[in-house]
Amino acid sequence: MARAGEEALIARYFAPLSGPGAEGLRDDAASLTPTPGHDLVVTTDAVVAGVHYFPEDPPGSIAVKALGVNLSDLAAKGASPRGFLLTLALPDDWTEAWLAAFAEGLGTASRAHGCPLLGGDTVRSGGGPALIGVTAFGEVPAGAMLRRQAARAGDRLCVSGSIGDAALGLALRLAPDPALDVSHRDALLDRYLHPRPRLALVPALRRHARAAMDVSDGLAGDLRKMLAGTGLTARIDVPSVPLSPAAEAAIAGDPSRLATALTGGDDYEILCAVSPDDLSAFLAEARMAGVPAAAIGTVEAGDGAPLFLDTAGRAMDFARTSFSHF
Repeated sequence: MARAGEEALIARYFAPLSGPGAEGLRDDAASLTPTPGHDLVVTTDAVVAGVHYFPEDPPGSIAVKALGVNLSDLAAKGASPRGFLLTLALPDDWTEAWLAAFAEGLGTASRAHGCPLLGGDTVRSGGGPALIGVTAFGEVPAGAMLRRQAARAGDRLCVSGSIGDAALGLALRLAPDPALDVSHRDALLDRYLHPRPRLALVPALRRHARAAMDVSDGLAGDLRKMLAGTGLTARIDVPSVPLSPAAEAAIAGDPSRLATALTGGDDYEILCAVSPDDLSAFLAEARMAGVPAAAIGTVEAGDGAPLFLDTAGRAMDFARTSFSHF
């Protein structure tokens, strides 16, 4: 059975996801007007089969991840979503059933986060793996975008949600542990499949955070990026790093997994620096927004790598601090 052409695929699967300014995806470009008094924030990330997800993952889950990792970047900038562009490079063996399930998952995530499709491109990957590229647009009040490298000595470092779930989920997928309770295993695997962009935290971040970024490549490595070249370092109290019950159970079964939790990628939580005077208010507002946050350490003057101190106050030594493509 012959597969539909590009225009038919767009009309069938993606035009229903389009938003204002997209002209039903019938034009070569879309228009996007920011709210008066606001700046546009733009971010882009791609996910590649065999690198960021398993080719056999459910297509809807792949779509959730592709959009979610970009929305996480917007949240870290204090931005509210406005729309996104999609570039979809398909391998030769794609099927319409796969594409229909992908579009359904993408639409569900798009509607849940108020981020409609504005346009994009659908191409053949030419024998390579599938690639899904998203460019997301958000907006913030003029001049209010949160920067990565704006922390000051004395600021408290906070993270949202829980750290390490997705990295542990990936590790368990690669090397299953029959001793771990099935409910804990499933919870960790779900965090790997389905990022949770912390957009509900945006108002609290705008009011109280001095610097912010999302944790995509591992807490230890991303903290180094936040402080690199600033003349600042940090001390992290590892017992204060929030862990889910599932992560705690996995680490209890194998203490070496703590390093995986602290250095593995795919958390998509928010790491931010908050003035000590604003800390209580920030934590209270985060809790009210349904995205609990925890203070895990303090920014200090210095050029050394951030210290991660264990329960005995000893600095942990990591074989690697974050995920890297190269």
